[in-house]
Amino acid sequence: MTAVNDMTRPIKNICCVGAGYVGGPTAAVMAYQNPQLRITVVDKNERRIRRWNSKHLPIYEPGLGDIVRIARDGSRACYFDKDPVQTDEGCGSVRRDGWTLLQPREPNLFFSTQVARCIREADIVLVAVNTPTKSKGAGAGSATDMTAFEAVTSEVAQYARPGTIIVEKSTVPCRTAELIHRTLAVHRPGIPFEVLSNPEFLAAGTAMKDLMTPDRVLIGSSTTPAGRRAAQILANVYAAWVPRSRIITTNVYSSELSKLVANSMLAQRISSINSISAICEKTGADVDEIATSIGCDPRIGDKFLKAGIGFGGSCFKKDILSLVYLAESLGLEEVGEYWRQVVKMNEYQRDRFSRRVVRCLNNTLVGKKITLLGYAFKANTSDTRESPALEIIKTLLEEGPKEIAVFDPCCNPVVVRTEIKELLKGQPALKEDGGPIEIYSSAYAACATSHAVLVTTEFDEFRSTREKVPPKQAATLVDPRPFPARPTGPNETEIHSLHQYFLRAFPAAGVDDPLQRYKPEPACEDDCPDCGLIKSSGYSTAGNTSEDRPKERLDWSKIAYHMNKPKWLFDGKGIVDTKKMTALGFQVESVGRSAE
Repeated sequence: MTAVNDMTRPIKNICCVGAGYVGGPTAAVMAYQNPQLRITVVDKNERRIRRWNSKHLPIYEPGLGDIVRIARDGSRACYFDKDPVQTDEGCGSVRRDGWTLLQPREPNLFFSTQVARCIREADIVLVAVNTPTKSKGAGAGSATDMTAFEAVTSEVAQYARPGTIIVEKSTVPCRTAELIHRTLAVHRPGIPFEVLSNPEFLAAGTAMKDLMTPDRVLIGSSTTPAGRRAAQILANVYAAWVPRSRIITTNVYSSELSKLVANSMLAQRISSINSISAICEKTGADVDEIATSIGCDPRIGDKFLKAGIGFGGSCFKKDILSLVYLAESLGLEEVGEYWRQVVKMNEYQRDRFSRRVVRCLNNTLVGKKITLLGYAFKANTSDTRESPALEIIKTLLEEGPKEIAVFDPCCNPVVVRTEIKELLKGQPALKEDGGPIEIYSSAYAACATSHAVLVTTEFDEFRSTREKVPPKQAATLVDPRPFPARPTGPNETEIHSLHQYFLRAFPAAGVDDPLQRYKPEPACEDDCPDCGLIKSSGYSTAGNTSEDRPKERLDWSKIAYHMNKPKWLFDGKGIVDTKKMTALGFQVESVGRSAE
């Protein structure tokens, strides 16, 4: 009875355990949208926490810096015109006869290594730690490694106050809520806690957009009155910015399984269109034309029908394999084999691309320079986990090339070198160690004297085709003002939309704080390693984190001029115009299209 009554206490403190790609951005948006709540992100990795508390954020996501600046540092009072202003003076112009005052706000987002203390103070604990695929032992290669999740659950069980709501944010196997309840019962027998499942549906590169305007928020709970009450409490936190119609409640096991199924279905579409690309290359059909045709069918839709070198990232493969392991453990062998084939097709597509490169270069790379444009697994992120580019590099290394050059506009060359050295330990890989791999900070330098260029990430900078933009996205930029009249003034979503409007409408102003809300960022120590890294490489640890970094298209004629003949170009992402590239002297090979 005490615990149930405790659950009705006002929610003031939320603790998020795990300061990675999920925990950090999720907590930042929660804090930004709920200035009345104190939200603390905890992690035992001191270096990661230090970076979250500095101007050197540990991950790159477009828009993340803006949100963190307001929630972590607080904001100053500022003014803006109530109505749209037709002026050539830019975003700093203010009509003194009609303005809106934004009150200052105090910091409410904190980052700490004091895990136990923050758990003890929390009303809600979000668990957002890494849950990779097991690499050894029972279920190796398929089952989820729950080591970190189990350790956090034990800490929560020991230190959480009665009535604390525990939320699964990590992607976990179905029925993980049972594991949590068993752990709680061991450490705190007789004291009930409610366990919720609240999976994230974020895509690297668009995570902030996915958090600020989610298509759904899924909350799973037990079907008891206490469980439904806990789900409602968490729903109230999201309701600060998410319409109630988009907050879906289910039982806890449906929520856990939904995340695995969602990622598996998306990956399945990618493998499906990639399987068709192989047929296209043999028949003369064009996979992009096929994707456009079938995408017009509303029963199919046009999402995730872009053929390429396969999916990467930390989620798709891991979640499919977790689903495979679940099916097999339930005796559903045929179901497990069905989903395992999605991963097999992904690996086949990537390896087929690598073999195509070797075959076109007369089955030998000896004495030749090969350039990869793109190292991250997708555009607009510095996330390199399960990147297809790395697997392609491994295959090319076996052919003994003179050099493998790598350029990525988001990834820090210093960090990439360190990562490659770790992932390929046991063999000389980097040039500095006697291997052929060299990481560049310039695309032109990476491509100079190259025999072949491989496009392995779909960055806009590499594109020579105009990306198709749906008519609804091609609309003229619209000022979001005037905002609805409220005693409390505009909400944070509306303020953020105005901030974004000013940045896009007046790019020539060259300011990152058009509303002048920002307080100074935390100062770095004189020996700050991240500052030193920027001075030496021009990049931060998380990659090129300037939100306004130039995204100028590559001058492919310049690249062609400095390459060695016959100037092979392998388009693994379908973003270059074959005819234009051929006119520049390239020999072009594209996924899903036969050589012309």
